[in-house]
Amino acid sequence: MAASEKKEQTKYRLAKAVKECMQTTPVDSITVRQIVDCCGVSRQTFYRNFLDKYDLINWYFDKLLLESFEHMGSGKTVTEGLTRKFKFIQKERIFFAGAFRSDDHNSLKEHDFTHILQFYTDLICQKTGRAMDEEMSFILEMYCYSSVYMTVKWVLTGMKETPERMAALLTQAMPGKLEKLFSRLGLL
Repeated sequence: MAASEKKEQTKYRLAKAVKECMQTTPVDSITVRQIVDCCGVSRQTFYRNFLDKYDLINWYFDKLLLESFEHMGSGKTVTEGLTRKFKFIQKERIFFAGAFRSDDHNSLKEHDFTHILQFYTDLICQKTGRAMDEEMSFILEMYCYSSVYMTVKWVLTGMKETPERMAALLTQAMPGKLEKLFSRLGLL
């Protein structure tokens, strides 16, 4: 097994351990010691892979985003990408319910917002061949922030809507100018 594969496996083991810890302890109260004891690795191993517990949580979330949005722009729509994201969140409900309760400066909410905003910005720039103007940047930032807020609310209130319905609602709530741009780029 290659070193990179082994490192990736270790990261997934640590993610599994933090998910187990989240079943009984709020994220802000979980310690690195708890995570490594649950996982059976040393603190040194943890810190070779992650800066802190939030870095671990954010890494795991990044895996979700890559899986959910990797095909967008090549025949997949925003709604399809969001549906995949919500299905994954639903499957990992304990992890996300715990992670979204944290308001730390390096929290998953902040990470999700930053990541989604950058993803859409890059996608728009790639598809249009130019940087977004100030107005569209503002609209996109507002939409991404609102989307993260509604995602957190969905998770923390028991995920009453289906992933498909949540994706449809977030797509329908898109500001008009952003919707027109996404339609023109074949993303809706």
